[in-house]
Amino acid sequence: MAVKSPRAEALTAWFRQNARDLPWRGTPDPYRVWVSEIMLQQTRVEAVRDKYRAFMAKFPTLRALADADEPAVLAAWSGLGYYRRARMLHAAARVVASRHDGVFPRDVAALEELPGIGRYTAGAIASIAFNQPAPIVDGNIERVFARWHGIDEDIRSPAARRRVWELARQWVEDGARDGLAPRDLNQSLMELGALVCTPRGPRCGECPVQTLCRAARDGRAEELPRRAPRAPRRDLRLWFVGLVDSNGKVLLVRRRLARSDSPLPCGLWELPHLPWPADQPPPLAAMRKLLGLRFDLHPDLFTTRHSIMDMDIALTLQTGTLVGSARFAPGWSRRCTARQAMSVAQSSATTKLLRHVFASRRE
Repeated sequence: MAVKSPRAEALTAWFRQNARDLPWRGTPDPYRVWVSEIMLQQTRVEAVRDKYRAFMAKFPTLRALADADEPAVLAAWSGLGYYRRARMLHAAARVVASRHDGVFPRDVAALEELPGIGRYTAGAIASIAFNQPAPIVDGNIERVFARWHGIDEDIRSPAARRRVWELARQWVEDGARDGLAPRDLNQSLMELGALVCTPRGPRCGECPVQTLCRAARDGRAEELPRRAPRAPRRDLRLWFVGLVDSNGKVLLVRRRLARSDSPLPCGLWELPHLPWPADQPPPLAAMRKLLGLRFDLHPDLFTTRHSIMDMDIALTLQTGTLVGSARFAPGWSRRCTARQAMSVAQSSATTKLLRHVFASRRE
C-alpha cells in the first residue's frame, strides 16, 4: 500500500474542518464553479459573495445565461469590474450550449478552448467540479509553494512560474494516486493561502504543515515570495458632466468602442467625460462639441478617486442642467430616472458619480 504524503493528508484534513462557507461550494456543479472562478479573478471574496448570489438568481443555469442578451449580463455584473470577464463568460455559455449541448467538457484541453478560460480556470473546473487531478496556480498557491519550497526567484519570472506549475502538478497527481480527492487537494492550497499563509503577517503557528515549510523553518515567511518592483503607477484626471433634464432624468451615454483617452470599459452606460489635463480649466468647449447639446453647469466640483490596474484616476464631476429637448446624436444615449440609471450596466466609477448626481439634486 502506498504511503500517503503527510503534507497532503494533513492539509486536506485541515481544509475539510476549516473551509469557509462560500455560496459556490455547496455543490461541485461545473456551471457554479465556473461562474465563481471567473468572478474571483482579481476580485476579493467579500466583493463576490453577494454579486454571485444575485447573478445566479438571475441566471440559475448555463442555458439561462446563454439565452440572455449582453446588456442584461453586463447589468448583472455591474460592480465587479473588468467587464471583459462578463463578455467572455456570456460567449463561453453560448459555445457550451451550442457545441456541447449545454454540457461542460470534462478535460482541461477542451475547457481551454472556451472563451475566457485559461490554464488556471480550466484546471479549477476540472478538479473542483469533476475531481480530476488537474493542477491550478493562483496568487495564494504561488505564495504557499514559494514558502514551502524556499523559492528565491522573482515569483513572477517565467522560471519561477514554470517551477510552481510543476509543483502544483506533482501535488495534485501524487495526492490523487494516494487516494485523496483532487478537489480537496487544490482547494486546500487556496484556502491555506487565504486564511493562514497570508501575504502579510502569516500565521505560521496555525499552519497544519508548518514543520514541512522551509520558510517557517528559516524564519523567512515574511520575505517570500519575492517580487521585483512594479512599474510606477500612472495618474490620470477625467472630467465628467452629470446633466439632468427638466424631468429629473440624467443623460447617460454608451461608447461602442474603447477610447484611448478613457480607461473606463466601453459598452457600459456612463456619464459623458473627457480627459482633464492638469493646470487647465475643464474642457467645456470640447464637451459641448462632443455632445452637440445645450446645457448649463453648476460651479461646484466633486472629486473622487478610482483605481484601475496600474492607474490612479481622479474623477471630477460637474453637475448641470440640459437645456431644450434635442437628442444626443453622435452615439448611443438615454435619459434615465435615478432608479433606471442605477440599474443599467455600468462601472463602479459611474456608480460613484451617479450617487453624487442624485444626492446633489435632493439638497
